[in-house]
Amino acid sequence: MLGYGYAHHSVAAASRPLPEPERRAKRVAELTGKLSLTSDQAKQLDAILLQWHGEMKAIHDQSDAQIEQLRQKGRDQIRAILTTEQKPKFEEFLQKLDEERKRNAPK
Repeated sequence: MLGYGYAHHSVAAASRPLPEPERRAKRVAELTGKLSLTSDQAKQLDAILLQWHGEMKAIHDQSDAQIEQLRQKGRDQIRAILTTEQKPKFEEFLQKLDEERKRNAPK
């Protein structure tokens, strides 16, 4: 039982992505070791990665907003062709789809 719990926890922890600061620290440590960076270079690398992450996140957030707008536009177009009887079934379908998307979204 204890072994199962440990193994299950290890697998779950391995599949869970690290928070950004931890990922960045790991990357800095990895490159520091592989490239024999000085402490000054490691600090500069950390600053570069931090800035890069911020810029990438801004682009990602912007594209997410555009995708959501397109998703809503498509859903509205579908709603416009449905009958009164079909609309509740479509809304139920969308609710399940959205719940699944939230469960599968990266955290």
